[in-house]
Amino acid sequence: MKKLVFILTTITMIAIVPTMKAQKDIVDIAVSVEDFSTLVTALKAADLVGALKGDGPFTVFAPVNSGFAKIDEAALSSLLEPANKEKLSAVLTYHVVSGKLAAADVAAALESGGGKAELTTLQGGKLTAVTKDGGIFLMDANGNYSKISKTDVMASNGVIHIIEDVVMPK
Repeated sequence: MKKLVFILTTITMIAIVPTMKAQKDIVDIAVSVEDFSTLVTALKAADLVGALKGDGPFTVFAPVNSGFAKIDEAALSSLLEPANKEKLSAVLTYHVVSGKLAAADVAAALESGGGKAELTTLQGGKLTAVTKDGGIFLMDANGNYSKISKTDVMASNGVIHIIEDVVMPK
C-alpha cells in the first residue's frame, strides 16, 4: 500500500510541477531569480510591473545583474530616479517584443534571414538577432551586442530569454 501511495504521489508531482511553473507570469519569474534583482528594481522604478503582468504574450530579453553592472554607476543611478522614469521605461520596453517568440522561432527567422532577424520592440525601436561566434546575439540600435545566454524560460504570459548585457535604444 505504501508503495502504491508513493507511486501515485510521484506521478501527481510529475504532472503538477510543470503546470505550476507555467502559472508564473514574467514578473513573478523575474522576482524569483536573484540574478534579475536589478531588472526588477528598474521595472518597479519605471512602473512597468503591471504591464508585464498583463495578458501579453510578451517576449522579454532580460539582462542579468552583471549586464546592468556594465553600465556606468552614475548613469544607472540617474536612470532609476523618478525624474527619469520615461527614459528608463524606454530602455526597458526596448527589451520587450510583442508575441511569444520561442528560441525555435528566433532560429527559424535567423535561418530565413541569412543569419539576421529584425525584431520590433514595444519601445518602437529595432533589435537585430544575429548568429555570431557560435551563439545568438542581439544587436541594439547603437551597434552593441548582447549574447543570449539562456532561452525559453516559459511564463504564463510569454517567454523570457536571458541576455548578458543591457541593450540600448538610440
